[in-house]
Amino acid sequence: MVRLSVPYLSLETDVAFLRIKQWVFKDYSLVISNLWITAFFIHVFTSIFSVIAGFTQFNKNLIWGNLHRTFGKIYIVAVLVFAAPTGLIMGMVANGGLYSVIAFVLLALLWWYFTFEAYRSIRKKKFERHAAFMYLSYALTLSALTLRAWKFLFANLDLGIRPMDLYRIVAWLGWVPNLLVAFVLIYFRNHLRLLSRSKKQ
Repeated sequence: MVRLSVPYLSLETDVAFLRIKQWVFKDYSLVISNLWITAFFIHVFTSIFSVIAGFTQFNKNLIWGNLHRTFGKIYIVAVLVFAAPTGLIMGMVANGGLYSVIAFVLLALLWWYFTFEAYRSIRKKKFERHAAFMYLSYALTLSALTLRAWKFLFANLDLGIRPMDLYRIVAWLGWVPNLLVAFVLIYFRNHLRLLSRSKKQ
């Protein structure tokens, strides 16, 4: 993620992925295109913090320490204030038309909601609920990686799918399977917890 973000440090609007987004500057007003490019740069740089900070939340050696709380706060702010809202703005003008727009807008909204519920739950000391929503939130955070992994896989399989059709498919594959895996993990986590309680009784 860091390596992929390096080209954007120049703040140039025609590097890497932005080369195929030039239509935004042509099709939309200066105000909207400036809003979009600002959102893009904020999203790129703050998403790195959410990936790294979120990773620490699942390490048992850190989970009850100050480091867990510190990185948790960084994660919450990175997602709720920066990454998810800017992801929503970006999603509204996604490549691939309506199918891609729906995918990325849903991703941004669910990402924000799951993260907010994780935050609200820990504030109320509902630890299991907090953990469940963190699973869901981080599953969507990892879409930044899984989306690129799917793109890489399809590119190497050479299935003959048109690039824009491939992008529409990957827009959904990047996060829906992640969410399904998170729900499975939550189910088994709850199941094991209930088994543990029943054995104690």
